[in-house]
Amino acid sequence: MKVLVPVKRVLDYNVKPRVKADGTGVDLANVKMSMNPFDEIAIEEAVRLKEKGAATEVVVVTIGVAKAETDVLLTARAMGADRGILIQTDDEIEPLAVAKLLAKVAEEEQPGLIILGKQAIDDDSNQTGQMLAALLGWPQGTFASKVELGGNGMQVTREVDGGLETVDLKLPAIVTTDLRLNEPRYATLPNIMKAKSKPVAKKTVADYGVDTAPRLKTLKVVEPAKRTAGIKVGSVDELVEKLKGLGVAK
Repeated sequence: MKVLVPVKRVLDYNVKPRVKADGTGVDLANVKMSMNPFDEIAIEEAVRLKEKGAATEVVVVTIGVAKAETDVLLTARAMGADRGILIQTDDEIEPLAVAKLLAKVAEEEQPGLIILGKQAIDDDSNQTGQMLAALLGWPQGTFASKVELGGNGMQVTREVDGGLETVDLKLPAIVTTDLRLNEPRYATLPNIMKAKSKPVAKKTVADYGVDTAPRLKTLKVVEPAKRTAGIKVGSVDELVEKLKGLGVAK
């Protein structure tokens, strides 16, 4: 079984985002970029499936600028992916267009399973996996905290508001990963050097004939308001009065 893992290049989670002076977006100039943390979990799970003998090949795909080849695809291959696909574009691609491009890749690659992070930490859209499942007509197991393959299908334990939910999926299927699914391995220097010899196919958006024109327009980006200092009160009665004034206590 072939496993396809879509990944995204995002602002490193250790870097504090800065808003551009003109308020048009987040400043990404001269800052560290890395793989979306949820996608690292997806790669780790795919590699573990291969190590167990349940998967025969792990293919990683990303959509973005040329630097994504070294920022994310190299890391993915060092973690254990067999080869990569870079769909190069300098434009910002919205989740629906990403899902359409991934659907085209799935048609070419014919994977038995697609695993991707439940969301990207830059826009937190949490949409791509669900829309990809709809476009392909495949079953989906989102927010996965446990994955078990068996027979012609798999069981996915999902994290939901009320606790845990287990669903049975027939393959091929879509799985989106949550934080508690696994602990991604570290891409060691020897594995990074070996990964450089693993192939990467370079494509463009035009190769797939997908309309990626944006449907949303960002009007303005601002930093969150700074938190104001708290107020000390001398007694419980004074606290209750303060809360009443805020409409919290009645």
